[in-house]
Amino acid sequence: MTAHQNGNISIEVSDFLLNCFVRSPSWKFWLSLPLSLLFLLAMGANSILLITIRLEASLHEPMYYLLSLLSLLDIVVCLTVIPKVLAIFWFNLKSISFYACFLQMFIMNCFLSMESCTFMVMAYDRYVAICHPLRYPSLITDQFVAKAAIFILARNGILTVPIPILSSRLNYCGRNVIENCICANMSVSRLSCDDVTINRLYQFAVGWTLLGSDLILIFLSYSLILQAVLRLKAEGAVAKALSTCGSHFILILFFSTILLVFVLTLVVKEKVSPDVPVLLNVLHHVIFSALNPIVYGVRTQEIKQGIQRLLKKVW
Repeated sequence: MTAHQNGNISIEVSDFLLNCFVRSPSWKFWLSLPLSLLFLLAMGANSILLITIRLEASLHEPMYYLLSLLSLLDIVVCLTVIPKVLAIFWFNLKSISFYACFLQMFIMNCFLSMESCTFMVMAYDRYVAICHPLRYPSLITDQFVAKAAIFILARNGILTVPIPILSSRLNYCGRNVIENCICANMSVSRLSCDDVTINRLYQFAVGWTLLGSDLILIFLSYSLILQAVLRLKAEGAVAKALSTCGSHFILILFFSTILLVFVLTLVVKEKVSPDVPVLLNVLHHVIFSALNPIVYGVRTQEIKQGIQRLLKKVW
């Protein structure tokens, strides 16, 4: 079905083709094994963490409920992105339906900002635990976690849903080959013959508002934690607090650095191969899903003991 609109011939697009690493086809071969291993690690580690927290009564506490939420987000992000990327690498299954593409776009945008928001709530949880330990039981309750979860879902769902809606309403004039492995907003909207200024501005404004505000609050929490920790007299307490919070902070720093590098490669795209931001975008959706349960979960003594007890029961 065709129609003349704004001087362009508007042709309905029923599906898209994800055509990634065109300039570096060998990357598909070299990436497929590490990507599948990272995917298996992410799914396995997060599932073990969820099962352990669910079955161990001693872990039915607010901090571990927040960890469960992070694991659920990681699993959904991984399942939304990686199986499709591997299907492209292994079986050349490049086609994705119009609606599946925009659903993937929504989940990626929404869940990425939900992860960032969960990191912020977890940083606040650690701040209260270390800086105001006596007030911790009255402030960080099950009710607090429920309210935080509703806030995380509502804030990020409401603010990110316009991104796929704006893109899905564009005219694509029969162009349907996306130069990416995933349905990233900028890669998809670039195919349109309409003006995409509003799309770009909204994505930029929402991205920096959500992730930027979260990162500022995370940095503030950890700087206050560091101040409080350095005032502690007990040597063991200092080492334990620095070990826990240090690993969390390094992971969050890594999370934001990869995002920043990804944005910079898009800005200076003339000097960087177009395949580099595509690679960073794919890796960003699996590396953190694999690292989160290890850094936040397995390095926590109570979770480690819970996993050991579960394994003893199983064997």
